[in-house]
Amino acid sequence: MATERQGSTDATDTAEPVLAAAGVSVDRGGTRVLTDVSLAVPPQARILIRGPSGAGKSTLFRVLGLLEPPNEGRILVSGTDAASLPERKRAALRRDHVGIVFQDFQLVPDLTARENAALPQEHGGDRDGEWLDELFERLDIVDLADQYPASLSGGEKQRVAIARALANRPAVVLADEPTGQLDPDTEERVLDLLDEATRETALVVVSHDRALGERFERVVTLRDGEVLEDVPASTGSD
Repeated sequence: MATERQGSTDATDTAEPVLAAAGVSVDRGGTRVLTDVSLAVPPQARILIRGPSGAGKSTLFRVLGLLEPPNEGRILVSGTDAASLPERKRAALRRDHVGIVFQDFQLVPDLTARENAALPQEHGGDRDGEWLDELFERLDIVDLADQYPASLSGGEKQRVAIARALANRPAVVLADEPTGQLDPDTEERVLDLLDEATRETALVVVSHDRALGERFERVVTLRDGEVLEDVPASTGSD
């Protein structure tokens, strides 16, 4: 990913971030899980957030995805501070601006692949069948449109989940361990398709897999709930 898109990095670094965390801290059960985390995601950026188990990656994913508010700090979505919004307004902002690919896919079992992918449009009231058609073509799942999740492989479910994340043309897509349940061959294909499908958006991937770093323009390393390193992938240290 990084090599093909490196030329666009300078142009987007000075633009207003489509998503940003500013001084974010999160407490759970009296334990601080994230401490003063700041991260800016420019338009069309490619960012990997990585770190060992327990580093706070999943919590940061949920906060960036507007799935839960931080205890301290701000979450800015295209300039709007979402951290202080009530859940209903936060959900609307998430629906319209942030696409989410969950590690466990979270497909609705009694809906077809096409119906699952269309859910964000149904909730938002802005149906765009042509865009869904294009997504299914990009992700090579046209022939799966009428199938139900139970009949799909892990890689196929992941591709449907990616289509759903992109259904409302978000400014940024967040993917949590997108290859965590896939075999190595399927992993490479899904990563390639994820890159292709999100070419008009920013992409933030959360993963413990250090080998993914070469695919991204920036690598953010978390440890014990703090940002240990935030550098261009080509200069990142292992």
